[in-house]
Amino acid sequence: MLRRSFVYGPVPSRRLGLSLGVSIVPPKTCTIDCIYCQCGRTTRRTLDRESFYPVEEVISQVRAAVAAHRVEFITFSGEGEPTLNRDIGRIIRRLKDEFSIPVAVLTNGTLLTDPAVRRALYPADLVVPSLDAADERNFARVNRHHPGLNVANVIRGLVTFRRHYRGKLWLEVMLVKNINDSPEHLVMLRRAAEDIGPDRVHLNTVARPPAVRRARPLSDDDLAQVQKLFGSRCEIADSPLRRRQRRFHGDPAAAIIELARRRPVTPADITRSLGVDSAELPKLLARLTRAHRLRRVEFWGKVFYEARRSPADTARG
Repeated sequence: MLRRSFVYGPVPSRRLGLSLGVSIVPPKTCTIDCIYCQCGRTTRRTLDRESFYPVEEVISQVRAAVAAHRVEFITFSGEGEPTLNRDIGRIIRRLKDEFSIPVAVLTNGTLLTDPAVRRALYPADLVVPSLDAADERNFARVNRHHPGLNVANVIRGLVTFRRHYRGKLWLEVMLVKNINDSPEHLVMLRRAAEDIGPDRVHLNTVARPPAVRRARPLSDDDLAQVQKLFGSRCEIADSPLRRRQRRFHGDPAAAIIELARRRPVTPADITRSLGVDSAELPKLLARLTRAHRLRRVEFWGKVFYEARRSPADTARG
């Protein structure tokens, strides 16, 4: 049986530097099914937390990656909701004990209603929850949530978490054109953000091929207006990365497929993340596309590549 990979990268991040991704739930296992999700539609929507994978295997892969690469953040994210793994707190504590590298958790925040989940994330250095809706109508439209969730409870969970959490909290707000960007709803979102009290608010819009075609981005001007509404702690998150390119060592084809499995990537993403020779990259992408390892897609005038999921991938998930 093929060994599952729990880590990917390090991937250059404007906010986190060289971030080693850690994915600890099966692909597309989530509490919500966002129309904008760059990983595609949720195939298992659940609120049940499980011990999906052996903790020692996860730690071992992180240890090997840290030994082989320069890592500035260890980041729980991946293709599903990381807090659905009931061992996440144990894994975070082990990483904090073993490494001096800060730990971040990217979460949709829906399970922070659970005291056990809140306690599990307290040791993390940075938690980045998302909040795209402040009422039930928009929660259903943009996040297509599990029926057991209620957005008012989700906001209360975020407020409670912020009250006790001693690390950094950055709130991510994803706006979709003509879905959750009405003036009335934006005011509600701003009030919710004020109640939560994050260190920063990051505004995002659809920048990669989404799960649902009708999910479209806001213009730069629209985002700038929303930024003014949210105030001085708010910034627009989707800015170009400026970081020294790394030299790549290893099998570039395998690395590209692994990167594209996590989210659709542009050739520029691949060059920045892996340091693959930009002159050789077009030929490599064409070969992987012909071999049905990658799929070429266009979104708003930009070309992306996403990994084709094989039956073996599904079985390992």
